[in-house]
Amino acid sequence: MHLSPAHGAHPREPGTEHYVRGAEILSLLADRTRLAVLHTLTEGEADVSTLTARVGAARPAVSQHLAKLRIAGLVTSRKEGRRVVYELSDGHLRRLVDEVLNLADHHLGGEPPHA
Repeated sequence: MHLSPAHGAHPREPGTEHYVRGAEILSLLADRTRLAVLHTLTEGEADVSTLTARVGAARPAVSQHLAKLRIAGLVTSRKEGRRVVYELSDGHLRRLVDEVLNLADHHLGGEPPHA
């Protein structure tokens, strides 16, 4: 099996706490709706109504997923009048979401969505 070198590989040997936190983050991405929400947020800020329409899930479900993501520190939120607007917490998560979807596309035999 040929493995291409990882772009921006971790510069030092991760400790146990890195593996634990990494597994926690990956478990949050292991839900179709949460992954779709995060992918939508890679394109910019969005409120619950926008996310609900884009990911095709019920509003209460999207709200619950956003709460989990916010508690985990993967998304941030701010009030804009009566609306709550969400965004990704940092660029690392954006790259992770892009990479996992590119990997899925690779396994499905297609071209990467973000070539």
